[in-house]
Amino acid sequence: ESDFKVSRRLLCLYLNKAVENNDEMIPWGSLKYLIGESMYGGRVSCNMDRRVLTTYVGEYFGDFLFDDCQKFFFSQSGYDYDLPAYGDVEVYRESIERMPLNCGASVFGLHPNAEIGYSTNATRDLWKNLIDLQPRTASSGGGMSREDVIANSADRIAGAVPEPTDILVVKKKLGIPSPTEIVLLQELERWNALVIQMSASLADLKRALKGEIGMSESLDELATSLYNGYLPQMWRRLCPDTQKKLGSWMEHFKHRFEQYRGWVDAGEPNVIWLAGLHIPESYLTALVQAACRLKNWPLDRSVTYSMVTKFTDPGQIETRPEMGCFVSGLYLEGAAWNLENAELEPQKPKVLVQELPILRVVPIEASKLKLQDTLRTPVYVTQARKNAMGVGLVFEADLHTTEHVSSWVLQGVSLSLNIDS
Repeated sequence: ESDFKVSRRLLCLYLNKAVENNDEMIPWGSLKYLIGESMYGGRVSCNMDRRVLTTYVGEYFGDFLFDDCQKFFFSQSGYDYDLPAYGDVEVYRESIERMPLNCGASVFGLHPNAEIGYSTNATRDLWKNLIDLQPRTASSGGGMSREDVIANSADRIAGAVPEPTDILVVKKKLGIPSPTEIVLLQELERWNALVIQMSASLADLKRALKGEIGMSESLDELATSLYNGYLPQMWRRLCPDTQKKLGSWMEHFKHRFEQYRGWVDAGEPNVIWLAGLHIPESYLTALVQAACRLKNWPLDRSVTYSMVTKFTDPGQIETRPEMGCFVSGLYLEGAAWNLENAELEPQKPKVLVQELPILRVVPIEASKLKLQDTLRTPVYVTQARKNAMGVGLVFEADLHTTEHVSSWVLQGVSLSLNIDS
């Protein structure tokens, strides 16, 4: 609210000053900077969020607002949102009263699917709260009791938890590790911590259900999570960030184990599944380090760029590239991908998420990187994107587009490693 008031006063000040001085040009550059970068942008720490702010300012600030040859519309989604004709206060009041009371997401540049996503998330939160409010008393019917359900769930999950990996054996097998193999060893340490915690907590929970030990607060939280189908908090702290429910998270857990085991037994995979890494950005950093060692590049002047391939199945790729990697399991939001033309296209109705074909990430010297017709797209760990501390952004991918970048920025195009399901 304070930013809005100050921005309105700045706008009035500059416009009145332009009229008093008979200036032919309105200082749009100063207004864009003060409002977009200083007032609103001063509170934003994320570069991607600031890009949205500056895009809005660039789309709606300029002399094109008053072009007589081509009338400007802020939006034509269900209603023609335009500037009212010059006149007294009644003209502007009538123009405002004619506007619809409810406007859709497309008025602000978003795709209509954004409303579906918002309603879905609101319903999911409501359903979660209802589940948390259900009584804990044992059922008087003939079905399974709450304790039986929890015990069966604990037994089923305990049977899927593998033994911890012997890191000393892996180190001996690797010898002098490469940068990516160092990442593997670090990942295995975090994996072992999760596996040990899961096995120990499930064993204690089963003993507590039998009355052999007391039910502590942490075990009670574990039991409630298993009963409601949520990921327990004591496990969540030791695994990659996720919004999955317990069932889909267990599939993710098994897939992680398969990737680690294949990496140890057969070497680095041809196609890396970044969602299966606890800290995926460390693997990308290791790729840059390996390329710098190979090509004698300065590390602080080397970056990565990416390109979307025609491959849709990891099995189609038989060998790893000399530098960089192939990445699978990326999900596109806010836009769709045209596989034939290899470019972004608008989403289809009611299709909120689309799996992106395999992406190739290539290290390169920053001075040699020249990109055109490309949208710099943020890649987040989950669909929740970044939290208030800025945690969640993995890297920025390059997606080809023939349309103006601002249209995709306003639609909130992004990539995610994990989706809810």
